[in-house]
Amino acid sequence: MQIMSYNVFTDDINTLKITDKKQIINTINPHSYVTAKSDPAFETALRDSDILLPDGSGIVIAAQKLHGAQIKKIAGFDLHIHLLKLLDASGGKCFYMGASQNTLDKIKDKLTAEYPNITAAFYSPPFKPQFSDEDNAAILKAVNDFEPDVLFVGMTAPKQEKWLNEHKESLNTKIGCSIGAVFDFYAGTVVRPSQFWIDIHLEWLPRLLKEPKRLWRRNFVSTPVFLWDLMKYKIGGTK
Repeated sequence: MQIMSYNVFTDDINTLKITDKKQIINTINPHSYVTAKSDPAFETALRDSDILLPDGSGIVIAAQKLHGAQIKKIAGFDLHIHLLKLLDASGGKCFYMGASQNTLDKIKDKLTAEYPNITAAFYSPPFKPQFSDEDNAAILKAVNDFEPDVLFVGMTAPKQEKWLNEHKESLNTKIGCSIGAVFDFYAGTVVRPSQFWIDIHLEWLPRLLKEPKRLWRRNFVSTPVFLWDLMKYKIGGTK
C-alpha cells in the first residue's frame, strides 16, 4: 500500500517467510519518514526495501486517514521474534551485527535458552560514525563465512539502513533486516515499555520520559512535521 509515497507492507506478519530469494526488510515510522526528507541515502534505503514494515502508530493512522484501511503496527521487535520462531522451527542460522560485546553476549545466552535449534554468530563493529573500507571488509567476511539465513543489523538509524542498502549485493544471506534498539530490548539492557503502553499506541511515552535528551526531537519535531505532511496528503488527494 502506498502511504505518503512509500510502499508499506500491510499484510499479517505471519505471511513473511524465509525463502531463497534475498529480501531486505526495514521499518518506517514518523521519525524515519521525516529524517529521510533531508537524507537522500536514507530515503533511497527505505524505498529500496523489499519489505517496509509500519513500525509506528503514525503510519497506522496515515493508512486509516488516506485509505480507510485498518492495518497493524509491526515493530522491529515483532519482526525479530517472528523470524526467530521460523529459524528455530527449521534449524536455521542467524547473525547479529551491531551493539556492544556485552549486549551480544546477553543475546547469545537468551537465544540459547529460548531458541535452542538456532545456530547464531555475533559481531560487534567499531563504534564510529562511519566504517572504513577495512571495517566493512571484516564485517562482510564474518557474515559471508557464516552464511546466515537471517542477518540482524542493530545500529542506530539511519546508519543501519544505509549500511544494509549499500552492501546488500555483497551479503550472503536470505534476509537482511535493520532492527536497531531491538538488540538492547532482547538482551534486557534496555527495558521495552509494557504491553499496556503498546496496546494504547503510547509506547513512545515511557521511552521519552526515560531518555528525553535523545528522544525529544523524535516526538516534538518529527511527529508534528509528519502530521502536517499527512494533512497535506489528505487535502491534496494523494496517497
